[in-house]
Amino acid sequence: MRAWDHLYPLPVPPSWVSGAAVGIFSLHFIQKLLFPYFWADLRYLLKVLTYGLRMEMYRLQGRAVTVLDKFVKLAERQPHKPFLIYEGTVHTYRDVDRRSNRIAQVFLQHEALKKGDTVALLMGNEPDFIHVWFGLAKLGCVVAFLNFNVRFRSLLHCVASCEPKILVVGADLLGTLEEILPKLQKDINVWIMAKDSTFPSVHTLLDKIEAAPEDPVPVNRCSANNLKSPVLYIFTSGTTGLPKAAVISNFQILKGAAGLWAFGATSEDIIYITLPLYHSAASLLGIGGCIELGATCVLKKKFSASQFWSDCRRYNVTVIQYIGELCRYLCNQPVVSGIK
Repeated sequence: MRAWDHLYPLPVPPSWVSGAAVGIFSLHFIQKLLFPYFWADLRYLLKVLTYGLRMEMYRLQGRAVTVLDKFVKLAERQPHKPFLIYEGTVHTYRDVDRRSNRIAQVFLQHEALKKGDTVALLMGNEPDFIHVWFGLAKLGCVVAFLNFNVRFRSLLHCVASCEPKILVVGADLLGTLEEILPKLQKDINVWIMAKDSTFPSVHTLLDKIEAAPEDPVPVNRCSANNLKSPVLYIFTSGTTGLPKAAVISNFQILKGAAGLWAFGATSEDIIYITLPLYHSAASLLGIGGCIELGATCVLKKKFSASQFWSDCRRYNVTVIQYIGELCRYLCNQPVVSGIK
């Protein structure tokens, strides 16, 4: 004992302090043991609530800011940043904005589309899927994503149920078009992503895109009056019957697009999308999420387990998007030297 300890004795803490310390330590231990991701989940929940409150304020103020509006602003603010990488080719934000403008101009010149009309889209994963989608959205059209894996009767049912004015078909799905064309309603105008056509009364799009101006369409065509109004139809797979259309509003797209941001992704991330764009996971969460962040996405024509990790390495991917089954396929792949 030091000589002055009896003169200045250390204060004795109240008896409850030690009990409180034990209690806090016990709670911390239980939280780590039973709820290891509690704080991460709490941060995520707070971000979601904040985003939801912001959307509600927009609604109350009558400010209908859509994901498409955000994309157009990004194309102005970061025109040279890669938005889409497909099979090694880079498409910047400006590239995608301008090509979608061209497509909007083609339909503005050649079709009597009105705001709110439906256009069905039968295309695989490729940049022009996004260009056509955005171009039609700029005209204020409702776009119906058709599942190219369903055939004949089911596909005709999907087309009939959304009552489109136009059907746009990708160049690699002309065989499917040939199957359904004789049974297709006569009042539907069919356009194909090609420069020439062997089908009677079918219009070609690629040649007209090249000749179309890049000028934006009038703002009143694409401006949203109501975030709750429908802008997309996304069909179920039809495993228990004929496919059914889920009606998607701008508000739902905004909520889906916020997912990657809420999980902590940033504008510096590179997102790998291998799921089909007709599926909400790829289109709303993937492409929409990329726009919400102002990030870059790598688009794959079709999921390939053997090429997955080499693609991630090649393009410096930082965020991958998947559904449960994809993980099983990836785990069953043989180990490749040099890829961890």
